[in-house]
Amino acid sequence: MRRQYSSPVTRMVLTRIALGIGMLLLLSLIVFTATHALPGDIARTMLGQTATDEQVSALRSQLGLDRPLIVQYVDWLGGLFVGNFGTSLASGTPVSQLLAVLLGNTATLVLIAGAITIPLGILLGTVAARRPGSAWDVAISGTMQTILALPEFVVGILLVTVFAGKFLRLVPPTSPLDPRMSAIEQPALLILPVATMVLIAVPHLAESVKTLVRDQFAMGYTLTARLAGISEPRILSRYALPNTTGPVAQVVAITINYLLGGAVAVETVFSFPGIGSELVAAVSGRDFTVVQVITMGIATVMFVVFTLADILGILANPKLRNRI
Repeated sequence: MRRQYSSPVTRMVLTRIALGIGMLLLLSLIVFTATHALPGDIARTMLGQTATDEQVSALRSQLGLDRPLIVQYVDWLGGLFVGNFGTSLASGTPVSQLLAVLLGNTATLVLIAGAITIPLGILLGTVAARRPGSAWDVAISGTMQTILALPEFVVGILLVTVFAGKFLRLVPPTSPLDPRMSAIEQPALLILPVATMVLIAVPHLAESVKTLVRDQFAMGYTLTARLAGISEPRILSRYALPNTTGPVAQVVAITINYLLGGAVAVETVFSFPGIGSELVAAVSGRDFTVVQVITMGIATVMFVVFTLADILGILANPKLRNRI
């Protein structure tokens, strides 16, 4: 009898990881090609419009931009694997040094927003799902749908108008952090950016959780449990919520990535010094070295989050878990 060296679950996990790595490699090629296709010439931008063609050509050669694109791509990709992110074309600063503080600021913003969004979204979605059509359901769903209709920058501007306007002035309208201090040491400047990210992410999570939990309440086993006299809270905690672990993990992963993507707009609105605002500035200045690193960094984080959610979903599935 041939020995089985790997379980179906292990093969599924390894397959997802392999597919994710393949997608990252494909994305790296797309990002590299797209950034080099941006209009304008970084060498001309750096030297100014009065520079001669000879000066521009000399700078392009110095920066290695005159080499074939495939050679530049291979060198760049190899550098990413060994942690060499290159040098900013605009400032001449190593990209790793340029982004070190900004990455910490964005991470602080996303982690605080996520720590509030995830439990709040799950709680609101569960409460709305328990009593379909109740006052709680109508109030929560109506509020969530209203917020969902507003773009991130509109939510940010409304919060600034209400809480940082000339009447209340409870918090600063912008968040220009002091670079000599960490973001967590400047809590007043985090309030509006975090509040904006929470408001734009909670509705997505709450509505998804409501649908998942409501589907579980409509299943035959929950109806049988009700007929057996089991209380609603017990049905929720023992049957409905455990059976939604996998799907909820997927929704949470989407929410985390949504927060990460939303950070770009939020940081721009509040002048928050993070990788999102730096990405906007790098695109405007055609500093494609910085654009490439930030884009690949965000994509890698998303890949890791989705992969972990997939693994949790697999382990939470009783049919698959019993085959480990």
